[in-house]
Amino acid sequence: MEQERLDKILSGTGRFSRNETRRIIAAGLVTVDGAVVRRPEAKVSRRSEITVKGETIDGAEFVYYMMNKPAGYVSASKPEGRYPAVTELLPEDLQKRGLFCAGRLDADVTGLLLLTDDGVFAHRVTAPRGEIPKTYRVKTDGPFSQADADALAAGTVLRGGVTYRPARLVIDAGDPAVGLVTVTEGKFHEVKNLLAVRDRRIRAMERISVGALSLDPGLAPGQYRRLTEEEAALCFASKC
Repeated sequence: MEQERLDKILSGTGRFSRNETRRIIAAGLVTVDGAVVRRPEAKVSRRSEITVKGETIDGAEFVYYMMNKPAGYVSASKPEGRYPAVTELLPEDLQKRGLFCAGRLDADVTGLLLLTDDGVFAHRVTAPRGEIPKTYRVKTDGPFSQADADALAAGTVLRGGVTYRPARLVIDAGDPAVGLVTVTEGKFHEVKNLLAVRDRRIRAMERISVGALSLDPGLAPGQYRRLTEEEAALCFASKC
């Protein structure tokens, strides 16, 4: 089983600086599987039970979070213009850990946003060749028609030659101005561009799923929760 330096594991949580980590280890305040460890360079497994001052510390190499992104925030680690960054909604330790967004939602778009410190995971989620389905609940300024659904299903070409893969539109039976749009590329403003071709202006848009992972209905706008490894893996699965 691969082992790493104890000070690296602790500082990587974002809860302690490197200097602070060395001090608390040297002071005998850290245990690994019940035994006090006083050497910062000691090699331990991330699967070991690590405690600091009696509190169990999560030594996972990577973490994955789901946020119900509110409107008015940018999907970034720093503010952009007049919009604050979604990472400002996270506690200090997660900000220090360096979480970033696995994909973007425009400032006016709400819903499922993934945050992680795993670059490979983020690339897999966002790479167009992965063809991961992402579904949005969209409300427009007028009713959808079957012709709209058929046109999106056939693929779309914009002026200038930009092409989009076939997308799926499911019209809400109770409100035809609302539909679920599923795309698999994640191109810049993809849903907005697809609907603009159909002369539809978006009034509200919410992402409700990525792959087979759905937005937790218990999360209010701005709230977040950690995903299990099994839940994170659902991003690469199909609902079908």
